[in-house]
Amino acid sequence: MMGVTICVVALVATFQYSGAAQSGVPTSKVGVVSIRMVFDKTRQQAQYQTKAVAKRARDRAQLEGLARDVKAAEEEMSTHKQGTAEYLKLMQDVIQKRAQLDAQQEYLKQQTMLENKLWMEKLYEQTLKIVTALAKEKGLDLVLERTEPNFPISSDELMATLNTHKVLYAGNSVDLTGEVVSRLDAMDDIQP
Repeated sequence: MMGVTICVVALVATFQYSGAAQSGVPTSKVGVVSIRMVFDKTRQQAQYQTKAVAKRARDRAQLEGLARDVKAAEEEMSTHKQGTAEYLKLMQDVIQKRAQLDAQQEYLKQQTMLENKLWMEKLYEQTLKIVTALAKEKGLDLVLERTEPNFPISSDELMATLNTHKVLYAGNSVDLTGEVVSRLDAMDDIQP
């Protein structure tokens, strides 16, 4: 008899609690944003990509010029007898030109990485400001990043996705992505 009483009390409490949760507890309003989509669709990102492609072409032309200089110096060196003073002078020239080419390749690589990082930081900072403003305007309590993975993906990307893709479903949430892109596109003070 004692067991039946406990079951009845537990059932009544469960029904009362679930009813209170549905009617008495306020629900949070949640928004989502796909940062990848924001970055892919903004006017500023397209401008940055255009400038980056042009810069890569200039860099490639510069490196090709240095590589031609190395090749010409090597060809000149090959016309001289090894061990002669002229050969040694040309060898020194070849080594210096190779070093210059290697140094310029590394410099351009580091420069590009830094420029990309600074641009992404700038774009992300503005995105966060816009998301905050939109959330306040819409009365949202929480905004989550929601970028769907693009399958199929490599093993490395899969592990990164498993570690970072935390919003698996966001029904009844407000998707702010389009509005964020529109507001970023309207900003003239954020330029690549």
